Amino acid sequence: MTLWLDADATPRDVKEICLRAAERLELATVLVANQRVLLPPGYRHVTAVRVEGGPDAADLYIVEHAAAGDVAITADIPLAALLVPKHVSVIDPRGEEYTASSIGERLSVRDFMDGLRGTGVETGGHAPYGAREKQAFANSLDRVLTRALRSR
Repeated sequence: MTLWLDADATPRDVKEICLRAAERLELATVLVANQRVLLPPGYRHVTAVRVEGGPDAADLYIVEHAAAGDVAITADIPLAALLVPKHVSVIDPRGEEYTASSIGERLSVRDFMDGLRGTGVETGGHAPYGAREKQAFANSLDRVLTRALRSR
């Protein structure tokens, strides 16, 4: 089992939580980005992959390399929509798990909101990332990793 991080847009707090979990569980963890990712020293189970190409290159790398039973962290709903059918557990940085029953609706809402923004409508956005979101993510990651490790 591998923990995949879409590192281009993952908040620093989320990365730290994932790195600590990787070491505690001795879990192979890969941060994928289209820019250089600096890893703090001392993490034996964590690697970084820098991909060349456009904005979706990191997403495509994760889709190509992730396998059933893996866990991925991303806020990118189209990426989640590609991973969920592969039986990869996907969590966003705010702790929401994308599932087979929810990903279609999430993708539709995302596309609708993107269409509104394209016409000039101000749609707002998420509240700032804070302690509540960080705790929700940590709890969700713990649940998903526990489930994934038990099913191995």
